[in-house]
Amino acid sequence: MASSLLPFSLPEPNLIKACSLPPTATTISTPETLDQKFGRKGIKFWESGNVPLVELTVRNGSTLRLRIPDGLVTSYKPKVNWKDDGFEEVLYTLPAAVSDSSANPKGGIGLVINDVSDPASKLSPLPTQWTVKDVDSDAIDALQVELSCTSGNLDITYVVSLYPESMATAVLVNNNRRKPVSLTSAMLSHFKFKRRGGAAIQGLKGCSYCSHPPLSSPFEILSPAEAMKTESPGWFSFDSKSEKKPDSWTVQDDPFIMLKNKMSRIYTAPPTERLKAFYDTPPSKYETIDQGCELFFRVIRIGYEDIYLSTPGSLSEKYGKEYFICTGPASMLVPVVVNPGEGWRAAQVIEHDNL
Repeated sequence: MASSLLPFSLPEPNLIKACSLPPTATTISTPETLDQKFGRKGIKFWESGNVPLVELTVRNGSTLRLRIPDGLVTSYKPKVNWKDDGFEEVLYTLPAAVSDSSANPKGGIGLVINDVSDPASKLSPLPTQWTVKDVDSDAIDALQVELSCTSGNLDITYVVSLYPESMATAVLVNNNRRKPVSLTSAMLSHFKFKRRGGAAIQGLKGCSYCSHPPLSSPFEILSPAEAMKTESPGWFSFDSKSEKKPDSWTVQDDPFIMLKNKMSRIYTAPPTERLKAFYDTPPSKYETIDQGCELFFRVIRIGYEDIYLSTPGSLSEKYGKEYFICTGPASMLVPVVVNPGEGWRAAQVIEHDNL
């Protein structure tokens, strides 16, 4: 079961005491003070470019790196074989532009939450400035960092965990308003592949999907407009299929989704189907396959209703030789409604059996 990978439960709603920060505030905790208060074996705080970070290292050498202010996971490097150097970077992350001190890295694993309670307002991610609330560990076989922030009357907790053969990101949103709040959200991971032709996903056969843009985010590599822009498959791409128009639903017939060509999709039950008493939900897990490295990683969805998947196609060439995709659990088509005094939680687990 996926839940067995989360031995540290998320904090109960009545235990949330998020730190409220004005929009212009910056994180005041220095890596030195964070290390003094929260540092322990396997959990190290440091700084890069005036940004506090934390690095987690479990017993088998697997590591994870997290930027504290924006909650972006910039590196996940698990041990994937028994050689001394048997570690492989899973995430595709573009460093911040050297010429722009205000720019942030792109890619990695990031959380997006939008308040869509008012249909007339412009859609934008909730402002989040994370601070470290707590850490936890089980020897050095399981490590966890808990971040918190307040956005309006919403208390948000974000928990990042590392284990020998998996990692997890989990979110808990508490609604302290007097009215219900409607949210769209996603945990988007940018997976790295050795080559474009060797990238695939399996586990979504029989699931309905439609073309759809991603939620906009500060860590996006492709904007929603770029993700939806079509491209010519080329003269010799006989196996390619043109993407359907948005709102046109299709069922995934093939057991493998080849990721060579450009796409931006949501795999889920169509909103009209969800009005029925019984309907088919998307799989709770699926696998990325990198034939170039002969590695696969399983993505597990908890609490979310959709699965987002996009590929850059030939656009990947402008960023380098390696290929990447963007995927993860989401609730995009039908917002999550959180009633006053209640909470909503969701999570993503990335695990592997490559050892």
